[in-house]
Amino acid sequence: MDASDIRRLNRMAARRYAGAVIVLGLVFFLPAGTLRYWEAWGFMAVLLIPMALAFRYLIRHDPELLERRLKMKEKEKEQQAVQLFGSFLYLAVYLLPGFDHRFGWSAVSPAVVIVSDLLVLVGYFLFFLTLRENSYAARVVEVDAAQRVVTTGPYALVRHPMYQGVALMFLFSPTALGSWWALLPAVMTIPMLVLRIRNEEKVLCRDLPGYEAYRQRTRYRLFPGLW
Repeated sequence: MDASDIRRLNRMAARRYAGAVIVLGLVFFLPAGTLRYWEAWGFMAVLLIPMALAFRYLIRHDPELLERRLKMKEKEKEQQAVQLFGSFLYLAVYLLPGFDHRFGWSAVSPAVVIVSDLLVLVGYFLFFLTLRENSYAARVVEVDAAQRVVTTGPYALVRHPMYQGVALMFLFSPTALGSWWALLPAVMTIPMLVLRIRNEEKVLCRDLPGYEAYRQRTRYRLFPGLW
């Protein structure tokens, strides 16, 4: 990429980041009906500070991957359906805690909130390790002409380490936000990820040379010892 492409990518990333700040603020604080919601402030820091650092790292070291990550539209019809289903789940995971805070449905201790924040950070770290290892870890399911199978780092343990990080983040987001009730939609993100992975593997086996052999060597898709 030349300097003008980097500047364009910087502007795109900045707009996406600003949008994330605004949307998260609205989703957390409007349902809560107050800004006095320390769990949400802490959770936003846990999400947004690593996001800014990841953007900075990718701009410097792998701008092509950042450009891939900024793409949103799925090409595969099955993935479009999964994406729509996932959007409703993610919205529920993030909206319910605000209402929970307003009406006092849950009593989550500060210790549980803090431990949950730390586990969300672990999930984000796994997510980042995947990006650092695989320059083709796009947001949408597609295979680039120059793409190669990655078998090192977290890919040596599971075939989809990025989704492992995503699962960890969403499973502990509700308690990080002080809600037990939001665990209901959060748990549903696991079958959603299973559907996404099943279709993604069909695409990879079809379009990515060497993926079938890697799939045979690396037994587990998401969680070692389970699946």
